[in-house]
Amino acid sequence: MKPPAFAYRAPWWLPGGNTQTVWAALASRRHFGPAPRWQRSRWATPDGDFIDVDQALHDSAPDAPLLVMFHGLEGSSASQYAVAFADFAAAQGVAYAVPHFRGCSGELNHAPRAYHSGDFEEVDWILQRFAKEHPRRPLLAVGVSLGGNALMRWAGEMGEAAVGRVRAIASVCSPLDLAAGGHAIGRGFNRLVYTRMFMRSMVPKALKKLEQHPGLFDERALLAARDLYEFDNLFTAPLHGFRDTADYWSRASAKPVLHRIRVPALALNARNDPFVPAVSLPTAQDAGPCVTLWHPEQGGHVGFPASHGPFGVPGHVRAMPEAVGHWLLAQR
Repeated sequence: MKPPAFAYRAPWWLPGGNTQTVWAALASRRHFGPAPRWQRSRWATPDGDFIDVDQALHDSAPDAPLLVMFHGLEGSSASQYAVAFADFAAAQGVAYAVPHFRGCSGELNHAPRAYHSGDFEEVDWILQRFAKEHPRRPLLAVGVSLGGNALMRWAGEMGEAAVGRVRAIASVCSPLDLAAGGHAIGRGFNRLVYTRMFMRSMVPKALKKLEQHPGLFDERALLAARDLYEFDNLFTAPLHGFRDTADYWSRASAKPVLHRIRVPALALNARNDPFVPAVSLPTAQDAGPCVTLWHPEQGGHVGFPASHGPFGVPGHVRAMPEAVGHWLLAQR
């Protein structure tokens, strides 16, 4: 029997998408068991660069599934959702790994390219390598935010070929319509808080990339960029083969290819996610027969905090990995 849809309800003391987003990231408990311990491996990429992969060191049977998590924008194995999924995997005896997109492991990658929301070629190479290194393990994959869009884009692009790679996939709070999400994060409160947070991380890394590769982009223009649209126009889009931000957001979005997915896939999006407008979420007609849609009214962006302890605070973020993880395991 497949798990029911995620019937999430936020604690009464955390009303609204922004509070559910921020509290989950900053204050909620991430794990019930011991904190995850990681073993890091460096994988050489086919183009002469590298990525770093963190594999959790908890016990799992040799033929237990392997859950691979693709993180979000500027995320890592230290992100609250990555730790929460590691805790779920340990409790279930499931192997778990977090491949870092280029430049997100704490060390700048070598090549001019970085990573982007539609990086399905990188996702394909990573999943192929995991399958080769763990032939006895059924492969499951989950992507969060940016990583979820890239994963869903991969499954849509691969079609039937994805069936031989993974048993099931899931995206969590992913902007499957990148234009809608990009415009949403560039307005109002989102621009003041979330855009500034991302830019504080992304701009310095881009400048270090310019030191590696002089002339890669216009430094003065990048320093003047004030939102993700301008940043993508100057850095992300041209470095990864897109004409401009509009071209990037259009061609990298997963929503137009969801109907081509042929593996069991779950797309979870809260309707009050400040990054992803509810009107942009895929419908059953967009998704096709292999994609399950969960659209709870609450949860925020990769939030879904739940009450914990005698007074409910500080809460925990294990509810979402529990629901998504059990859905994935049920597809085996």
